[in-house]
Amino acid sequence: MARFRRKSCVTFIALVLLVLIITVVLKSLTPEDSTFSSPVAIELFQGKKNDNQIQRDNKADNKPDQTKMNESTHSDKDRELQATLRKFPPPNYYLHVFYYTWYGNPKFDSQYIHWDHPQLPHWDSKVAQGYPQGRHIPPDDIGSNFYPALGPYSSRDPSIIEAHMQQLRTAAIGVLVVSWYPPKEKDDNGEPTDDIVPLLLETAHKYHIKVAFHIEPYKGRDEANMYTNVKYIIEKYGEHPAFFKYRTNTGKLLPLFYVYDSYLMNSEQWAKLLKHTESNSIRDTPYDSIFIALLVEEKHKRDILTAGFDGIYTYFATNGFSYGSTQRNWDSIKSFCEDNNLLFIPSVGPGYIDTSIRPWNFQNTRNRINGKYYETSLSAALEARPDFISITSFNEWHEGTQIEMAIPKTSHTVYLDYLPNKPPIYLEITRKWAAIFGGERKRWQE
Repeated sequence: MARFRRKSCVTFIALVLLVLIITVVLKSLTPEDSTFSSPVAIELFQGKKNDNQIQRDNKADNKPDQTKMNESTHSDKDRELQATLRKFPPPNYYLHVFYYTWYGNPKFDSQYIHWDHPQLPHWDSKVAQGYPQGRHIPPDDIGSNFYPALGPYSSRDPSIIEAHMQQLRTAAIGVLVVSWYPPKEKDDNGEPTDDIVPLLLETAHKYHIKVAFHIEPYKGRDEANMYTNVKYIIEKYGEHPAFFKYRTNTGKLLPLFYVYDSYLMNSEQWAKLLKHTESNSIRDTPYDSIFIALLVEEKHKRDILTAGFDGIYTYFATNGFSYGSTQRNWDSIKSFCEDNNLLFIPSVGPGYIDTSIRPWNFQNTRNRINGKYYETSLSAALEARPDFISITSFNEWHEGTQIEMAIPKTSHTVYLDYLPNKPPIYLEITRKWAAIFGGERKRWQE
């Protein structure tokens, strides 16, 4: 009898060990680079579950069979999306890309917008006489030296935004920085675009991408309406899970705004908005944020400091075009930022060519050299040990800085392309350097 009990005990222990071994093996099969391995991704996933719960609550009055059908459809779509996300590398939230929503076509906008960009005359009328003028005529003739793989699209097309998010995730980019004008405001060649932001945020959230805002130099921009517009953005979009926020070294979680052509306002004006000591300051209010100024000339460094900005970016993809965009200056700019507690965000690009809209501007062209120019720029940015890296651009097609996929195009207009490489080449280069940047950041923090 004792022998029987011993045998039973041994058998039971063996079964327990077998179960434990199977559990460990199954856990080890979970992908190490799963999208949900980071705290940010887990939070996003939980947010998605909450959204689905809200949808189910709103549908509580539906017929039971209809509810089951809707839940089944959502479940299938969720599974399909998660399968798609697993194919991508994890997003790097320290890698930002400038993004433009000003494009339109007849299907979504009743006309072509921006693809028909005019050829701008040189400021010297004698020089201007030697170059063509007039508007481009899409779809075969567009205001770009390259031709997009998606054709002359509309920024309002949900399928285009979806495709863009997939390209961004292919490139491991974590933050899309959208060019922004206040409601009813627009650039010189476009239409108002603020109403596109909700769809952009929703689609970005699906793909675990964050959205920051690139405030353009809209008409009449000053410290008072900057306060009003920042307040508008935060109140309307600030609670969306895709809205980008950054935790400062003081522990505050704040929105981050890039301010294009910030030098157009003097430092005294900016100080009224950005200095703690001013009575109408945005600091220590619910709308306090991180404000990043554009550095063009060397003298702007002191102006940026006096104005109360929180950091510097350089935007231009042409190495040597400005003091800020000249890569050999980045080490000294980084030192200046460190000495004054400013963020440094160098901007890199794959090349530059804008002769489709400025036919006289050959001196600022930078050949892509089959990706070498881009990789050299990314390497220079990393050497400066930046806080973030910004990419100019995802889709600024007029200036030929896009990393979005382009294709060869045969028409009476002669287009450049990415040959001998394939259309995703610049997404793949970005993906490679996103991983290098992530590794370097960890090393810098050790």
